[in-house]
Amino acid sequence: MAWRSIDYFMMAQALHQAKLGQNNTSPNPSVGCVLIKNDQILSMGHTQAAGGAHAEVMALRAAGHAAQGATAYVTLEPCSHFGKTPPCADALIAAGVTRVVAALLDPNPLVSGQGLRRLAEHGIVVEHGLMAAEALAHHQGFFSRMIRQRPWLRCKVAASLDGQIALGNGQSQWITGAAARADVQRIRARSCAMITGISTILHDDPQLNVRDFPVERQPIKVILDSQMRTPVSAKILQQGPVLIVAAQETERRLPLEAAGAQVILCPDQSGARIDLAALCGVLAARGCNEVTLEAGGTLVGAFFAARLIDELCLYQAPVLLGQGQAMAQFSLSDLSQKQVPTHIARRMVGDDQRIIMRFTDPATDWLGK
Repeated sequence: MAWRSIDYFMMAQALHQAKLGQNNTSPNPSVGCVLIKNDQILSMGHTQAAGGAHAEVMALRAAGHAAQGATAYVTLEPCSHFGKTPPCADALIAAGVTRVVAALLDPNPLVSGQGLRRLAEHGIVVEHGLMAAEALAHHQGFFSRMIRQRPWLRCKVAASLDGQIALGNGQSQWITGAAARADVQRIRARSCAMITGISTILHDDPQLNVRDFPVERQPIKVILDSQMRTPVSAKILQQGPVLIVAAQETERRLPLEAAGAQVILCPDQSGARIDLAALCGVLAARGCNEVTLEAGGTLVGAFFAARLIDELCLYQAPVLLGQGQAMAQFSLSDLSQKQVPTHIARRMVGDDQRIIMRFTDPATDWLGK
């Protein structure tokens, strides 16, 4: 496909629109749409919170009758099925749009090419693949849930230059600076759920909520607590919703549920620990597209050992802590087993370095490119 420069420009605008809704649309993907006519923008829109209008409908409403004869640029194939809202493909047909350019085909088996097919059957010119890599990076959580039946799992760590997340006595506040801590709120805001472990709850009593950042919904807080040791007075229980995942039934379930938590059992074969892979499936079934892990080195190491982490977001402070608590505690028997990222990006956030390492490449692993 020989795309014109204006095609790239308009899809870039659609991707910008998509990012405006990324904190609020789950379980739906946050799609962006731009309508143009005679190479001029008519309107733009992005997906609203779950149950609200999709990107195409928002843009069509803003354009009104001028949408007839327009071209629509969308970051994801228009839906063709009835969910909480009618199909966007039908809305584009009814509006008289004559061309639709989609960055990606929808991985949802309820759509998966059917949206573009319906448009083509009504005489609309359909094209896809424009800026697919950029769109996939934005829609990675939704694609992960649809293709792998588990969320995109991001691990956030704040550590010293020598890889320590706390002193030997557990003191950890604060290793990184204010700018890095503020940047973490952006990550939390786009997360459908935040995962932590019982050790972090008992030692730090965190809230794991989004602060000083505009969001319409808070992420689900997920506590991995094999024996249900979470105190009913924990701050995190005052911020709902909270999901406590245990491996064994105990008499503490009722007090925790009375305190507002939902408690589920997700044991591994031993019955003593939590099945981390099964947990990811549970979160996907609950509509979680992106999930962030903020925990101590033992739990982070367990997720790495299970090869469930797709992305590591490391905030590295220019300090040395010496012998303390390592950021990821797991063992390898041979260097050939080391986990090597497929992509690394670095930037400074205040005085700290933020390193994003991806261990999953959506374009290669999911689309075969």
